[in-house]
Amino acid sequence: MKKNALILSSLLISGYALAHDGLAYDEPYARATPPNAVNSAVFMTVENHMKVERALVSASTDVAEKTELHTVEKDGDLMKMRQVDRIVLPAESEVILKPGSYHIMLLGVKQPLVEGETISVNLSYANGETETLDVPVKKVMAGMKPMNKEVSEHVHH
Repeated sequence: MKKNALILSSLLISGYALAHDGLAYDEPYARATPPNAVNSAVFMTVENHMKVERALVSASTDVAEKTELHTVEKDGDLMKMRQVDRIVLPAESEVILKPGSYHIMLLGVKQPLVEGETISVNLSYANGETETLDVPVKKVMAGMKPMNKEVSEHVHH
């Protein structure tokens, strides 16, 4: 019992949201939008604690007309964003969804996303499982880092 309480309290303190399916979502946030913006994005770190690969295949939210999985790739001297059909989560590792890399694109935002609000984002996986996250909205520059040359960041434990 003490061991379970210790594990639970360490997860709560660390800011992780551990899902029932062995995935943890760290620091999810949606980018706040100015009044006339039509698009936004959701970023987070997704940890796969399972011994099998998982694949995020879609996302949805009521705050946008369309939601797509995207990445950014180098094309000559340009960085281009493109839609992907899945984001692979290797076994026992994490994938960072961040500016300049993998992210969840919110297209046709129905009203401005205001800092301090929370939006609901539904995630669907290739195995049929789904998760619903409450995602806080942060300022446009929050969490932004210079683009790396790497398209994605996979970290193995």
